[in-house]
Amino acid sequence: MPDIYNTITEAAAEVTARIAEVLEIRAAEPQQRRMLETYLAEIPFPANARVLEVGCGTGAVARRLAAWPGVVEVVGLDPSPIFLAKARELGAHLPHLSFREGGAHGLPFADGHFDVVIFHTTLCHLSQPLDALQEAHRVLRPGGRLAVFDGDYASTTFGTGDLDPLEICAHAFREHFIDDSWIARRTPLLARQAGFRVDAFHSHGYTESSAPSYLYTVVDRGADALAEEGRIGRPLAEALKAEARRRAEAHQFFGHIGYTSLIAERL
Repeated sequence: MPDIYNTITEAAAEVTARIAEVLEIRAAEPQQRRMLETYLAEIPFPANARVLEVGCGTGAVARRLAAWPGVVEVVGLDPSPIFLAKARELGAHLPHLSFREGGAHGLPFADGHFDVVIFHTTLCHLSQPLDALQEAHRVLRPGGRLAVFDGDYASTTFGTGDLDPLEICAHAFREHFIDDSWIARRTPLLARQAGFRVDAFHSHGYTESSAPSYLYTVVDRGADALAEEGRIGRPLAEALKAEARRRAEAHQFFGHIGYTSLIAERL
């Protein structure tokens, strides 16, 4: 089944609203915030920086960028009107922040307009990621910086042993919500092919145990997707979700997703 984000403008309103909720849950998670702060600190923002976030969703990263030292303009771009409505609501108090509707493969901006372009967990949802990076190259000024942060979703796991039943949720999540689970491992090559020089490439580990928040949503979405397709029954889907919560209460839950961050200069 194709990644829901690839057809987000066609998704039912309740589906999009649920994803919007998940995006904010993820953004509020302390480990996720630390990973964001870590890679943003590696970007050499110039004075009076103009920044574009491609695939901004509900605007959580764009809101942080709008308060970053030296940044005077942040534009969040997303194809979903529902995401953008939420982004504008949550970012209304930030004067340097605006949002536009549009896609990654045809950025609606002039050549060389931005100092920094950021893809935060966006490339994994794109069927043509190289095209998107080439568009980022076009709208960046010479010497501008590209930042790509993405999940190494091939590493997603809930297993604590062989034949762990929760692993089916990790597989279903990748199948239904990620276009390319391996792309985080190829971002240095893609950046070079798009005309960038890679300055930094790092890995980040994300794990939840006795108090999951975001990874509960991964379990739940994987189980629900399987049930909605008829590949498992609804009772089994609910049992898988209940098992994740039982493990957390018993301090036996383990969930992990690896991430990578890349900083590159436009040549």
